[in-house]
Amino acid sequence: MRRLLLGVILAALSAGGGAMAETGGQAAKADDHPMVALETSMGRIVLRLYPEKAPLTVANFLEYVEADFFNGTIFHRVVPNFVIQGGGFTETMSRKETRPPIRNEAARGLKNKQYTISMARTGDPHSATSQFFISLRDNTESLDPHPEDPSRQWGYCAFGEVVEGQAVVDAVGKVKTETRAGMKDVPAVPVLINTAKVIRPEAPEDGKTGS
Repeated sequence: MRRLLLGVILAALSAGGGAMAETGGQAAKADDHPMVALETSMGRIVLRLYPEKAPLTVANFLEYVEADFFNGTIFHRVVPNFVIQGGGFTETMSRKETRPPIRNEAARGLKNKQYTISMARTGDPHSATSQFFISLRDNTESLDPHPEDPSRQWGYCAFGEVVEGQAVVDAVGKVKTETRAGMKDVPAVPVLINTAKVIRPEAPEDGKTGS
């Protein structure tokens, strides 16, 4: 399934002439950028994904979406003025079983600016599976790759951005948190991801890109 999704993404890029985001010097086509809507208990968040920047990561994320993996999960980690993280736990704090991890594509990906979506991982740079986070601020200095620093050379792979529901993201980032099941920064009132679905853009590209 992952190979099929990756093949579809690469074929779309090829058909579009390898269109890049505007930061790469060439405007990208709307059809090249999958859109995913997260319907949460606090409102709707719409994501635009950039497979030309992180093809493996986007294919991996879309496979979880198509499998309804994120439905009924929560944002289990909220750190004010930093990130909101989800995609791995249910409301009862049960960890969901995932597929094998993917290779880190941060070196070729987007920068971890405010409202970008990125893959969460452990200390192993190639350990990302299903968990993701959305940056509440510009986190380029702390989360982007720094090749000159062995301890930060890989960074965290950003692969999309929030194009609708930024206010929802901000609201989630301000909820009260507590320690639960041995984990810190867990929202006291669960913030549910009710559904995650691929959608078609309702309007033409507005020129905004994840740069």
